[in-house]
Amino acid sequence: MTQVLELQFATTDGKTTTLSIDAPKPNITVTDIQQAMATIMAKNVFTGQGGALSAIKGARIVDRQVTEFEVVTE
Repeated sequence: MTQVLELQFATTDGKTTTLSIDAPKPNITVTDIQQAMATIMAKNVFTGQGGALSAIKGARIVDRQVTEFEVVTE
């Protein structure tokens, strides 16, 4: 199973943008996430089409299970 931490921010243009982080540490806390998001906003690291990040909207961990099939061609 693969996990992705999605950090959701509001932008200065009133849109929502999401940053995805692969394989977050298993014991991550809400405090860890809030501090990381605050630091990302304070350092103004990311800017996109929706403008600068202006507020924290939410965060979530998404679990994804991938099943691979071995396909043999002749």
